[in-house]
Formats: sequence, C-alpha cells, structure tokens
Amino acid sequence: MRLIGNILWLVLAGLWLAISYVAAAIVMFILIITIPFGLQALKLAAFSLWPFGRTVVKRPDAGAPSFIGNILWLILAGWWLAIGHVVTGILLCITIIGIPLGLGNFKLIPISLWPFGREIVPIEEADATAVTVRPH
Repeated sequence: MRLIGNILWLVLAGLWLAISYVAAAIVMFILIITIPFGLQALKLAAFSLWPFGRTVVKRPDAGAPSFIGNILWLILAGWWLAIGHVVTGILLCITIIGIPLGLGNFKLIPISLWPFGREIVPIEEADATAVTVRPH
C-alpha cells in the first residue's frame, strides 16, 4: 500500500514540492552563509518525493542552535514552502482519490516551517525508539 501511495504522491504532488525545496536549496547554497539551510531543504526535498513509510521525529540533542536555525529558516524559506503545501493540499482534496494525499501535504507543513532538530526515519525505527523510551 505504501508503494501505491508513494507513486500517486510522486505524480500528483511530490515532484513539484521537491522542485520547490531544491530551488530553495540552490538559493541558499549561492548565498554561502546559508548552506546549512540548503542542506535542510535538500533533506526535505528527498522526504517530499517519497514520504509514505517514513516519519519525522525530534532529535533529543537539538538545542538552542536548532531553535535559532528554525527562526531564520521560517523567515528565509519556511513560510513560502508551507504555502506550497497548503495550496497543493487544497487542490488534492478536491478529488476523492486526492484526499489522503492532501492530508499528507497538511502533515508536512510543520516540518516545512521548523526543520532543524528533526530527523526523518522509517516508521518502524520511530516505533522501536518510542517503545524503548516509554517509562515503565
């Protein structure tokens, strides 16, 4: 089922979203001082191409630098990338088959606004981590 979801996602939304993330990365690489932001944009581009079966988890070692990076990210690129997710999500929700993909777009908005201090992992790995961290 994930394969079908990812193929539909790639055709209907993923390719265009990935292109927008890559465009943001290129601009950030050109500006040199924003290269760490460009790396985040490339990470999100890969995630937006094939999202089903993976999830986003908070890194426990993220601290003040991630917070500052997120504030700068929000100003530099996050807001317009999130708008891309909103527009794509609304357009996908117009059709019955597109509703799950539209909802998937809405779920990507938080990471498009606040990517630092987060890691993209397979769902199985996130589930295993959650089991080991739970208090007894």
